[in-house]
Amino acid sequence: MLKVLAHSWPLLLGVMLLMVGNGVQGTLLGVRGALEQFTTFQLSIVMSAYFLGFLGGSRLAPSMIRRVGHVRVFSALGSLISAVLILFPLVLDWMAWSVLRVLIGFCFSGIYVTAESWLNNTATNETRGQALSAYMIVQMLGIIASQGLLALGDPAGFGLFIIPSVLVSLAFMPILLADTPAPTFDDAKRISFAKLFATSPLGCVGMLLTGGIFAGMFGMASVWGAMQGLSFGQIAAFGGTLYLGGLVLQYPIGWASDRVDRRALIMWLSGVGAVLMVVASFVPLPFSLVLGVALLLGGIINPLYSLLIALTNDYLSKEDMPGASAGLIFLNGFGAIFGPLVSGWFMAQIGAGGYFLFLGLLFAALAGYAAWRISRRSGPVEQASFTGLSPTASSLAVGAVMEQEPRTRRAG
Repeated sequence: MLKVLAHSWPLLLGVMLLMVGNGVQGTLLGVRGALEQFTTFQLSIVMSAYFLGFLGGSRLAPSMIRRVGHVRVFSALGSLISAVLILFPLVLDWMAWSVLRVLIGFCFSGIYVTAESWLNNTATNETRGQALSAYMIVQMLGIIASQGLLALGDPAGFGLFIIPSVLVSLAFMPILLADTPAPTFDDAKRISFAKLFATSPLGCVGMLLTGGIFAGMFGMASVWGAMQGLSFGQIAAFGGTLYLGGLVLQYPIGWASDRVDRRALIMWLSGVGAVLMVVASFVPLPFSLVLGVALLLGGIINPLYSLLIALTNDYLSKEDMPGASAGLIFLNGFGAIFGPLVSGWFMAQIGAGGYFLFLGLLFAALAGYAAWRISRRSGPVEQASFTGLSPTASSLAVGAVMEQEPRTRRAG
């Protein structure tokens, strides 16, 4: 790990600063939008716009990198993010915010592709797993730190919009001044969605549903908090705890996944998530228990994402793994676009409880489909080792994980 940090610390430091900036604006917009009297459905469109841009960026960034190079793409997208962040408090209109969020999502997606290709290039076959783990941990820590930073500011002012803009600008200094050679970038041969679904139906359906869960959960968390009448500090604590859960529970769930049928683990985790969300929807909970719900919720959805990738990998041949990663990311991103929209509709119809109810329905759908798939065929005898990934990872990181994971015989 020390060798990885010695070679990659400029990139990891830059990614952490980027995640702090991204985490601040994501939560801040929900609270500021409520203060500006935007409706719940209008805010859901604003939040969904980010994932629309993110999906577009994941498709277009590779061709941009091949055409003009990593450094130029990195610099251009970073400059655009920094400028857009300043515009939010100057243009207090939900439609303008939606356009700006598309741009933000597009830019961050392109930056993730660039950063992950850079990291992949600096790592060796022996250190690639450690490098990706360090990258994902840094992402989580940056988001958690952003929620702590939010608690120190005023959502009605300008300061919390300026700070992420400054952080994003500073993030590129260690990266662009490092004497690390720019990597080459090659497109993976894509496989059709029909072939991908035939290979792993649960992987495809699961990625679509977890995209909706992840985006609905994180995108609408601050809107839910505002509807509940929580203080700005409580909303930040709720958002930070969601990410903390993913950081804490990723390893124990990953450990279990290497020893049991992953489809059964997906089913049980989704079932627990569904029950938890139904309880949170209809039972008034003190804020301390709400944080407990957030810890478990974040701790379920982040490992589920990694489990579905590992499960799909179990059924793939080596040559299909990179192409499959692009298909999985697209399905997850497509589901993410609709997550905040449908969540916002639920909240507009039945109140703040609709936030958890929507997530519960998606969890229940995933648990039910996993149970049905278990009855249709036996699980693989050999499984690829589990590696924790964030749903913000690009297809490049997913493909790298899928290619480097060794296969082991499943216990039992």
